[in-house]
Amino acid sequence: MSLAAKQRHLEQILLGSERTLIAYSGGVDSAYLAYVAHQVLGADMLAVTADSPSLARVQLEDAIAFAQEQQIPHRLIQTQEMERPEYVRNDGHRCFHCKDELFNLMEQFASKEDFASIAYGVNVDDQGDFRPGQKAAMRHNVAAPLLEAGLSKAEIRELAQQAGLRVWDKPASACLSSRIAYGHPVTREALLAVERGEDSLRALGFRQYRVRHHGEIVRIEIAREELPRALTVEMFSEFIRIFKALGFVYVTVDAEGFRSGSMNASLASEALVKLA
Repeated sequence: MSLAAKQRHLEQILLGSERTLIAYSGGVDSAYLAYVAHQVLGADMLAVTADSPSLARVQLEDAIAFAQEQQIPHRLIQTQEMERPEYVRNDGHRCFHCKDELFNLMEQFASKEDFASIAYGVNVDDQGDFRPGQKAAMRHNVAAPLLEAGLSKAEIRELAQQAGLRVWDKPASACLSSRIAYGHPVTREALLAVERGEDSLRALGFRQYRVRHHGEIVRIEIAREELPRALTVEMFSEFIRIFKALGFVYVTVDAEGFRSGSMNASLASEALVKLA
């Protein structure tokens, strides 16, 4: 199927969804889905952003700004996943509990405000990774229009670029909790250390990175094409200054560079099968 045909298919899927809530984080997938839903449904859609300590302020501000730029109806809701012991425990199920909290609140909102359906921005490429949040979506019957239309991440970026959306090349960015090693509790202090660390990397001019929190150790992932700039004595000194001030005892730079989902490597293959 051509890319244009996939786009038309997506529009038809959304047309058939009636009044719809879109789970909107501000990343390219959810932003493009919200944009198309607004083009197709107009006032019969609403983009909903979950605000909690696991959402970086820079990501929240950008999500709000994009919705305003495109005149997309937008609402913030406060989620309380930090009140769930099973979420704070931070085992392999963490993402499930986060999305379960979000979709519970969205269901309540949909019922109150007379919305017929809920959709989120999972795509074809997401099927090849360990993502327990998708189980929560299935439990709550949340629609996946991008996936149903057969769209990959690269295709979504291309369509967003064709539409003139500035987020088309926005780097992927999962929630801050995904930076904390499994088995280490998700605390507000840890989330803040990660957020401030990533703010500092952005200020240094890096574009694609992750601050991985391993207790007293921080593991900095930088995109491979940016690693030469990171792997200098001068930059090491900057990293040490920044991250020791945030409370880390040991500061490391990952020689493999940035890769999504690297924390999942710590889960045994048997656990991944059990949790999938």
